[in-house]
Amino acid sequence: MTDGTLITLISVGVTVLFMLGVPVFLVIGYWVIGTSFVLSLPLLNIGQALSDVFTNGFALLAMPLFILTGDLINRSGIARRLSDYAYACLGWIRGGLSMAALGACGLFAAISGSNSATTATIGSMLHPEMVKGGYDERFSAATAAAGGCVGIIIPPSIIFIVYGFLMNLPISELFIAGIVPGAMMVLAMMIVAFVLSFVNKWGILINLSFARMLKTGIGAWLGFFAIGLVLWGIYTGRFSPTEAAGVTVGFCVIVGFICLPLYKMMGKEEDRPLEDKSFAEMLLVQGFSPIELPSITMRSAQITGILAPLIAVSVVMQQNLSVLGAQQTIGDFVTGMGGYYAVLFTAMAIVFICGMVLESLPVTIILAPILAPIAHEVGVEPVQFAVIFLVGASIGFITPPYGLNLYVASGVTGVPYFRLLPYTVPYLVALLLVWLVVALVPGLSTGLVELMR
Repeated sequence: MTDGTLITLISVGVTVLFMLGVPVFLVIGYWVIGTSFVLSLPLLNIGQALSDVFTNGFALLAMPLFILTGDLINRSGIARRLSDYAYACLGWIRGGLSMAALGACGLFAAISGSNSATTATIGSMLHPEMVKGGYDERFSAATAAAGGCVGIIIPPSIIFIVYGFLMNLPISELFIAGIVPGAMMVLAMMIVAFVLSFVNKWGILINLSFARMLKTGIGAWLGFFAIGLVLWGIYTGRFSPTEAAGVTVGFCVIVGFICLPLYKMMGKEEDRPLEDKSFAEMLLVQGFSPIELPSITMRSAQITGILAPLIAVSVVMQQNLSVLGAQQTIGDFVTGMGGYYAVLFTAMAIVFICGMVLESLPVTIILAPILAPIAHEVGVEPVQFAVIFLVGASIGFITPPYGLNLYVASGVTGVPYFRLLPYTVPYLVALLLVWLVVALVPGLSTGLVELMR
């Protein structure tokens, strides 16, 4: 039996295991071990590769801190204030709470830079509220999963850092280039949420109140300050994204420790109706005590423990694919397409397909060095292709069988993975349309960059 036949059988076998409910980490791990035997690669190489990912992986250094930032913002009440502001702006529209959840995802993404942290935080916080408000629990969980896709597009973004490092592009320009496409993704998903909510009569409407918008906007000042802190530090070069995550963690810890005793001195509770809160109360969040910090950290560690192994085995999978000659094959295939649009759409199709089975980091590591030079040769501006590439990679977070955000949303909401899929489809269609528009209109990616130059 040839090596190709054996690898095909292994691939079919692990696909069956996935369909039977085996965790995706084990599925990919089985494929890596099986192909290593077929290719006569020492298993020691797997252990070494995994070790290198965790000890030398630049992007992964920031991941635990970004996830911890999300949990701290959630526990301190900052995320709740951002959500209240989004709901005050959109709650008067049918489906306003679901739209507010997506808006909150956009705001939170500007702090965390992580798709999984965005999904986990907004999902755990607003899923119960949406269910209480009459939304289908599957739709609520799918909304959190889809909203998390903007976590790596709206700056700051770890994956933009990785892409810029790999392709030698200015990271600040990549951040600027992601602003408009990220906003378009949020807007497109809001339209989907509105349509589905209108058709199904979901949600409880509130009155349009500019006073409520002002009050919640003032109440969310700590969240806006955290966003400004991250963006200011990165854009001015004061600190790297990893350092930005560390600074934000420190800021959230200080806010949590200071605000809790002050809030208790007022004798108030965070869950009291907004209308009953004084101006002074709106300036403070609930905070948390030092005793709570270990449990918050443990929750972040649990999420990291889910994500890091998936990323690590995906990187090892990339190495085995390289040995199999997949990179050379892909490069020759795309080059043979010919013209501008043929190469561009072929590259997009490859990114989409790979995003269905791999995390965005290994997809970027594998494909960016192959596809970006080919796209540049046919006239695609490098910064524009970076945005096209990474928007496509972000869509992979809600495309089965991998769909990392779907796993995260399922974990924090308790809704089974496969029950999320029907309500993910409309969001997927909307994001694909945005992706197409971003690809066809270069100015959406490069306009702000050229303006800032």
